Amino acid sequence: MQNIKRPAMWRLPSVSADGLKIFACIVMFIQSVGIAIIENGIIHLGNYTQAELSQALADDSHLMVLAGTGSVLQLIGGLAVPLFAYLLVEGFRNTSDFRKYLVSMLVFAVLSEIPYDLATSVEFVDWSSQNALFTMCICLLLLYFLSMFKDGKGIMYVIARLTVILCAVCWVSLFRAAYGLCMVLLVAVFYIFYTRNVLKTILGMIISLLYVTGPLSFYVIWFYNEERKDKLPKYVYYAFYPLHLLVLGLAAKFIL
Repeated sequence: MQNIKRPAMWRLPSVSADGLKIFACIVMFIQSVGIAIIENGIIHLGNYTQAELSQALADDSHLMVLAGTGSVLQLIGGLAVPLFAYLLVEGFRNTSDFRKYLVSMLVFAVLSEIPYDLATSVEFVDWSSQNALFTMCICLLLLYFLSMFKDGKGIMYVIARLTVILCAVCWVSLFRAAYGLCMVLLVAVFYIFYTRNVLKTILGMIISLLYVTGPLSFYVIWFYNEERKDKLPKYVYYAFYPLHLLVLGLAAKFIL
């Protein structure tokens, strides 16, 4: 008998929470390499004024290639922002203990500050900006207060939600926290329009343009299957943030 070939079945991708977390950590690591290793460790951007840097790039093609590589790596890192915002909303909706969730995030935010300063400025203490976990702590508080008005209808509830979002924007601006404005707006959109997939995707992609490549993350988010098996303990992901920044920051300061 003649073998009859069956047409290949096209399967849509399926991404678990662990898949989102791992992908977000990978692109975040790539971004950190661009900042700590290339820009701070090899090029030493802090030693140049803007005019001096422009002249150096014009005079040295190798330096220009390095600077371009660093910029590309940072663009790749922009993919992480919508992913972390989405995962934070998922974590908030599924947590059984909000206080423990917030305290854990805050502890790791404090532990991450020196590694963050070291990786981004090659200094052990730099008050010019704060790490992204502080932004996520503020966003958790944003979600907590938004949840108080989630079932309300009418103009007063709309005003209340907008006020809460504005307060969060003010706090991330005051702290000069990494990814601040973009993260706050994304978290608010993901939470308020949680069941309206098309609308939250369109709004989220528009907001994510603050990081140019951010909208590309929605391809991965769209195929999230809501599977949360935690193949790796959540604290592994928390610890990855300060540890990778510490290693890269020390390499930039003392090796390169």
